[in-house]
Amino acid sequence: MPEGDPTGAPPGALPGFHPALKDELTFPLAWGTSPVRDFGAWRRAARAKVEEHLFVDRQDDTPYAPEFAARSAGDGYSRELVTLSLTRYGRVRGALLTPQGTGPFPGVLLLHDHGSRFDIGKEKLVRPWYDDTRLAAAEEWAGRHFDGRFLGDELARCGYVVLCLDALGWGDRDPLTYERQQALASNLFHLGSSLAGLLAREDQRAAGFLAGLDRVDARRVAAVGFSMGGYRAWQTAALSDDVAAAVSVCWMTGLKGMLVPGNNTLRGQSAFHMLHPGLARHLDLPDVASIAAPKPMLFLGGEQDPLFTAEGVRTAHDRLRAVWHSRGAADRLRTETWPDVGHSFPRRMQDEAFAWLASVTAAPARPTRPGTSR
Repeated sequence: MPEGDPTGAPPGALPGFHPALKDELTFPLAWGTSPVRDFGAWRRAARAKVEEHLFVDRQDDTPYAPEFAARSAGDGYSRELVTLSLTRYGRVRGALLTPQGTGPFPGVLLLHDHGSRFDIGKEKLVRPWYDDTRLAAAEEWAGRHFDGRFLGDELARCGYVVLCLDALGWGDRDPLTYERQQALASNLFHLGSSLAGLLAREDQRAAGFLAGLDRVDARRVAAVGFSMGGYRAWQTAALSDDVAAAVSVCWMTGLKGMLVPGNNTLRGQSAFHMLHPGLARHLDLPDVASIAAPKPMLFLGGEQDPLFTAEGVRTAHDRLRAVWHSRGAADRLRTETWPDVGHSFPRRMQDEAFAWLASVTAAPARPTRPGTSR
């Protein structure tokens, strides 16, 4: 790569032969390309391939053992902190919001973004009633990206049980710095594990915990997220049967549309939170999301988003639509690119997303499966 190439990455970060490597990525396991023509069989094979590339054990039956604290009343909902075991490696703290009234309620696994801001995680989406020192940072973040709204609080007012947890490196979990991300990812690889794989596994387990709460209707659990949280939302919908629907905001593209000059992925660092080594030899990013078909899914993006090329987003949306259409479920998938929106989730976009979410979680509550009480 020439010294003056404006990739946003250090010189030499892309090898000179990278176009040949991109051309060799044919994604042979994608639906419609794979020789497997039965969708159920394809879905199982594709999910197994993703699971294989997470490098983190699938079977982790560590009890959640939830501990609840800092209970407080919100505006039409109650709130509490919950600490639980998502893996056998440690405990994770999160915010749990519950609407007033008689449940079981629909649930939302709310997944925070990256944003290179690590001192707050769950606080980006849920107002931190328990920590005044983080309130100013949280309000600044909500003002910058969400028109001043805390999405978790708003969803709880709309009638959802909301669970939002810190990912590794954010909030209460040894906050990272930008420079330390690559070292953390490298060290996990040395240990036979994966930063992105751990994030995926934890999100799967979090979905299971939420669906197992007595207060939650296990048939009506959705994953919702913005930016990296949007990536996490569709990934969790693809990998977890506990998630029935998903809203992904400002994170969907084809892989080849990311590996272009100027793209943030070329810097490394934050990219490692969303990188499953070797998976691109089998599946593109929208192919992984398609494992969720025919679940109801909403993908929203901004045409002015500097992190994703218009062509990459358009290609990804076309591939998603082809899969849902093949299942006779075109009406369950919605993809929109807002012409005047950048990398943000403004109120008018939120209102549309919440209305869509209400329409797909409006089924009458059914008995939940046995699970974690409370």
